[in-house]
Amino acid sequence: MKERSRVVRHRRTMKRQLASRRNIPGRRRPKGPTAKAPEPSLNAVWKSGYQAGRSAPEDRALAAQHARLAWREHWQSISGNFGNYVAAMQAGKAYMQGYVQGAGFPVDIVPLPLHHSAAAVVCACNEEGTLGKVMAQLKRLPLKDIIVVLNGTTDDSLDLVLAESGITLVYEPDRAGHDVGRALGAKMTEAEAILFVDGDMVLPAEQLAPFLYAVDRGSDVALNDLNSLLPPFARQDDVSRIKAYLNRTLGRPDLGSNSLTAVPHALSRKMVLTVKPESLAVPPKAQAMAIRHGLSVTAPHQVDVIRSNRLRTTNTGSGNEVAGLIIGDHLEAIAAWMASAEHGPDSRMLSRAEVAYRRNAR
Repeated sequence: MKERSRVVRHRRTMKRQLASRRNIPGRRRPKGPTAKAPEPSLNAVWKSGYQAGRSAPEDRALAAQHARLAWREHWQSISGNFGNYVAAMQAGKAYMQGYVQGAGFPVDIVPLPLHHSAAAVVCACNEEGTLGKVMAQLKRLPLKDIIVVLNGTTDDSLDLVLAESGITLVYEPDRAGHDVGRALGAKMTEAEAILFVDGDMVLPAEQLAPFLYAVDRGSDVALNDLNSLLPPFARQDDVSRIKAYLNRTLGRPDLGSNSLTAVPHALSRKMVLTVKPESLAVPPKAQAMAIRHGLSVTAPHQVDVIRSNRLRTTNTGSGNEVAGLIIGDHLEAIAAWMASAEHGPDSRMLSRAEVAYRRNAR
């Protein structure tokens, strides 16, 4: 009995202490609109996906298209609740989980919510071993066009592409290079966002989606952010250094060594029309033109293409052929920048004496 009395008194004491803490003078509890709003419910999104999946076509190819259209329609009604890429993709994942449950079979698409049309350009030369997988990943994205540019191909890549449905083929018998291929591919679509990938690099569609999302939400150039993968400047190769030097020259040191020479990246239709598609044949020059015209250049996502890049005799070893080409392209971009109206002969250059004076005056 005494033990029970002590327990009761202990509980009463704890209640009084908690009550006194709630009533500390000057401490205000949030009320009404000042209180933190609850997170949007993903359960409701799942239920909507489930209902849509109940009416999915039995044909799985048609079901993928049905799911994509249903998700796009639902997204328009909830987009205000999911304001960033991560939240939007979480909502899309919940929707597709519900859709698959309702349909009773898997539907393999990436529920990327885009407001505008999108396309992809794939450049390839003798990539029959990987090209089919690259196209399969792109088909998981909500793309209006998938354009494959084959140049100088001598293997079975051509037959592989011709056997695929929903692909636009650009065939160049002679080897023109990936950069020229991107320029050709960009002319073949009127989509508002264009993703560029290479046929020798199989990347999950989930890794490609952030670049399209960034352009869809206002970026004109969405670069692959490779900066954190590079060693300190003293141990970087000449290619990484010339990329960083160009960005500093352009007044964008925040971009580091990020460049249009690296895939994947995405461009807006506005950017392509502003710099002209043919300028994409020299990627650093196109990047410089985009910055000079005040376009939005960002690096929203990182895909490690350094370790996964296919090694060839032309891109390995000191002073290799590819490195020489990239360095030459960057020097051309710097020369074009310096010769432009804002930075041409008419602009005043500081003398060595003036530079030394300003440095020593700090």
